[in-house]
Amino acid sequence: MPVKKKTTAPKEKKTTTKSPKKASPKKKSSPKLSLMVQPEINLALVGHVDHGKTTLTERLSGKWTDTHSEELKRGITIRLGYADFTIYYCKKCDFYTTKEKCLKCNETAIPLRKISLVDAPGHESLMATMLSGAAIVDGALLLIAANEKCPQPQTKEHLMALQISGIKNIIVVQNKIDLVDHEEALKNYQQIKEFLSTTDYKDVPIIPMSARSNVNVDVLVKVIQEQIPTPKRDLKKDPLMLVARSFDINKPGIKAEKLVGGVLGGTVKQGQFKVGDQIEINPGYMVEEKNKKVWKPLHTKITQIFSGGQAVNEILPGGSMAFSTTLDPTIVKSDSLTGSLVGLPGKLPPLHSQISLDTNLLERVVGTKEETEVKPLAKKEILMLNVNSAATVGVVLDPSKKNTTCILKKPIAASPGDRITISRRVGDRFRLIGYGILK
Repeated sequence: MPVKKKTTAPKEKKTTTKSPKKASPKKKSSPKLSLMVQPEINLALVGHVDHGKTTLTERLSGKWTDTHSEELKRGITIRLGYADFTIYYCKKCDFYTTKEKCLKCNETAIPLRKISLVDAPGHESLMATMLSGAAIVDGALLLIAANEKCPQPQTKEHLMALQISGIKNIIVVQNKIDLVDHEEALKNYQQIKEFLSTTDYKDVPIIPMSARSNVNVDVLVKVIQEQIPTPKRDLKKDPLMLVARSFDINKPGIKAEKLVGGVLGGTVKQGQFKVGDQIEINPGYMVEEKNKKVWKPLHTKITQIFSGGQAVNEILPGGSMAFSTTLDPTIVKSDSLTGSLVGLPGKLPPLHSQISLDTNLLERVVGTKEETEVKPLAKKEILMLNVNSAATVGVVLDPSKKNTTCILKKPIAASPGDRITISRRVGDRFRLIGYGILK
C-alpha cells in the first residue's frame, strides 16, 4: 500500500515486495502461491523515537516508509507508513528469511505467508497517529534501543497503548546491539525484563538484534511466524473497512479525461469487498446548515482494489489494502477521510455526536519523565478520544465513572462495546490516561 499520494498500481508493483508467485514460476504449486497476494495480518512497529522502526521496516520489506518531506528533514515518522513482506522458509537449511532464495544455500525457499507492516510514529506529539495504527493491527513489534536506558517515556506509553487497545501478540526487539558491548547489552536486556515484569507482556519473546547490520533478522522472522498467528476471520459479517489514509494520486497538470477517483487505504476488519461494490463512508463530509455543522455520509463505488502491490478482484480481512473509487479526488486529499469507516450502504455502525462511556483510568500518567497520579475526569475537560482508526476531541459533560458523557467535536461511527482510548492534556501534550467502553 502506498505511503503517500505518488504511486499508481503499476508503480507499486516495482516498489513493494515481490509476490510469492513470482518467486518460483516454474513450480507446479504456482496457482496456490497466487492466493498469497494479499497479506494475512497487519504487524505494527512501535517504540520510542529513533529506536530503529523505519530501519527495521526497510530491512524486512526493502521499503523505506519515511517519504513525507517533514519526515525526511526531521528523521522521524509522522504518518503511518506501510510496507509488505513475505516470510520464506528453507527446509534444507531450517532457515527463515524474507528473500525468495535462501541466504545459506541459494535455493528457492518456500513462501509461508505475507504480512503488512505498519510503521507507527514514536514521537510524543504524534500519539494519536500511533493509536490509530494500533487499532488496525493483529500484533506488534516493540523496538527498544540497546544503547539507551529502558524504558524511555514513549516506550512506556506505546506499551500501555498496545495493552489498552487489546493487542496480545507482541515481540520485543532489542535493537542496536551493534552499538554496545556484551555487558551493556545484558544490562539493557535485564532492564527490559524488569520493565515488562509488571505488565501483561512479562513472558513475551525478546530478540537482540541489529536492523542496520542485519544481525538476527532471521531469528526475528522465525519468531514472528511462530508467535503471531493469523486470526480466524469472519467473512459472513457485514464488510467493514477502517480508513487509515486517503489521497489523490493524480499528478499536477493531468488532463481532465485522465483523472482517476480518490483512493482510500487501510485494512478490512471483517467481511469482504469486491470490485464494483457500492459503498458508504461515515462520518463522510461536513456541511453547514442553519449555522450548524452537519456530517453527511459519502456514497461511491469501488473501481479497483489493491493488495500486496497488485490489483485483485476482492479483498478479505487482514493486511493493508487500498480502494480506488469514483470519489472526487479533492475530497480525499491530505488524509481528509482518515478515521472513517467504509461499508455497504445502510450497514455501518451508527454515527455519534455525543457518547456515553464506562471508563477505566490508569493509576499514573505514562509518557512523562515524572509519572503523576491520574486524577478523575472533570466537567468541561477537553479529551482526545481514539476509536478504530478515528481521532476526535470530546468535551466532558458528565464525568461519572460508569457513565462518562462527552460531546464530540467531530462525530464517530462506532458500535456499543467498542473500546475508546482516552488522552488528556498534561503540560503541552496529550497523554494516554485510560479507555472507555462505548454504551
